[in-house]
Amino acid sequence: MSEIVDYLHHGATKVTPRILKGIHKNLPYLKIEFAQIDEPTYPHLVNQLEFLADVIEDFVEGADDDLPYVAVASAAFALSYAHQELDLIPDNIPELGHGDDSSLVRAVLMEHERALSDYASRHEMNWESITVKA
Repeated sequence: MSEIVDYLHHGATKVTPRILKGIHKNLPYLKIEFAQIDEPTYPHLVNQLEFLADVIEDFVEGADDDLPYVAVASAAFALSYAHQELDLIPDNIPELGHGDDSSLVRAVLMEHERALSDYASRHEMNWESITVKA
């Protein structure tokens, strides 16, 4: 998992405010795309991607200014990675295709657990169900 975390840290450092605004602009499209993921091996991935999209949306729109930028940048990197057609494991490979996406999303959730769980609490979301601890 440390390689994934290193990759996440490297990618998140490249998310500038301009890139974040571009991702924010595309969130409606991304949410529709992510809602269509049908991968029984990773049943919580869609909800986790939607959660990270909400984090970005609320931060950029000023609805939640308490989030650290690094957590939002990590969320943005994970969403942009999940959106890529060509990534480490092609998404069209049954049972494995979203494994890399899921690993990166889970790394974001674990690396920024305190900030994201506080965000979930402020917005009356069940953190346990997002992180699959329920």
